Order: sequence, then structure tokens, then C-alpha cells
Amino acid sequence: MTDNKTIYQIDAFTDEPFKGNPAGVMVVDERTPAEWMQHIAMEMNLSETAFIIPKGSGFAIRYFTPAKEVPLCGHATLAGSYIIYELGLKKAHETIAFSAAGGELTIRKDKEWIVMDFPQYSFQKIEIPRDFKECLGFEPVEMYESQHNWKIAVAGRQADIANALPDFGIMKKKGLGHLIITAESDSKQADFVVRCFAPDLGIDEDPVTGSAHCALTPLWCRKLEKAVTIFEARLKI
Repeated sequence: MTDNKTIYQIDAFTDEPFKGNPAGVMVVDERTPAEWMQHIAMEMNLSETAFIIPKGSGFAIRYFTPAKEVPLCGHATLAGSYIIYELGLKKAHETIAFSAAGGELTIRKDKEWIVMDFPQYSFQKIEIPRDFKECLGFEPVEMYESQHNWKIAVAGRQADIANALPDFGIMKKKGLGHLIITAESDSKQADFVVRCFAPDLGIDEDPVTGSAHCALTPLWCRKLEKAVTIFEARLKI
């Protein structure tokens, strides 16, 4: 196990203290047991804690909710990248290469921004559960299932997303414990709106979920007839 006991808490997706989505970050070595990492994540009690493992010129990265390990997390990747640059493990002009269970991730700095290239998830259309409205309070117009077990419910109105009242206990019982709800945006400033629920992972509602956009970006590009070749997130630090 690593001798470095320092753990960092970073507020991601925000430029204001105590806002955004907080993530824990710890630099460890490859001898660190997964069980130990899970206990640390449970103690941190944040939606995600990232463990960064230096490997050659790059890094492996693992993500843990308070309840279990997950394959990919956007805000914890951002937080981890920030710490790598702050600690000088990579220079500002150097690219960070992460190897995660959910894909290969490339990170770079562009002045005051961190730019993250993420994979695109495949998805397929599925039947809408008969009792969906009982769980969320609205009836979706269609549903999909993507890689890494996300179910995606598309609503007919933005108001359905804002006014949704999830019953997390019922959602878990009905197989909707890892759910994205989304709708086309009423504003010209955004293409779509979204909320993410993951009670199966110990997270009732996540404030900001970068990994969800690995599925949402190609889905909405197809629905809105927009082209996408690279999913690139630009985030100010």
C-alpha cells in the first residue's frame, strides 16, 4: 500500500467554493487493495472518490462511490487531473493519459481550462416499464439502455425533468436504480437538460454527472441531427 496518506477533496464543475460536484482524490500505488479503496470512499461519503495509480508515463484511475466501484466518472476525472497538474506529476504543457475500466481518457490543459476527451457509449432502445410514472411522476416518450448499465428516459418536456419526484426505494425495486432522465432544452443556450439518479450505487441524485454524457451526447446528436466526432468537455479550473 502507498505511504502517501494525503487525500484531496475537489469541487469540480464550478468556479465557486462549496459548489459543483465534490470528489475525493488520492494518489496510490498498484499494491493498494480495492477493499481498502472502497473503505476510504465510504469514509469520504462523496458521490465519487478517484484513486490514481502512476504507470509509466500515464496513470490508471479507479472510481468508487460509497457503495461500489464504477467504471468511469467525469467529475472525479476532472478532480484527479487537477491534482496531477497541481502536484507537478505532469507539466502544464503535458497530456494526461488515464486508463479506466470505462475507457481510455485523454486530458490536457488549455490556459485556465482542463479539456477532457471521453469515449462515446453505444445505446439501444428498450421498452418503457409500465410502472415508470410511479417511480418518477411522469411518463417518458422513449427509453434507452447504454453501456455500463445506464437506463435513459427521454421526456417530452423540460418541465418533466425539473418536476420529477423520484422515489428511490421503488426505483431500486423496479430496476431503475441507475437512471438518466433527459429532455430537449427550452433554451437556445443548451441542447438538452438532464438529471441523474444512481441509488443502486449509493447516490440518490448526482449534482453533475460527466460520464452520463458519454451516452447523452451521441443520443442527442442523433435526435437533433447534429454531428459529433469527439466528446470533449472544456472545464475551467
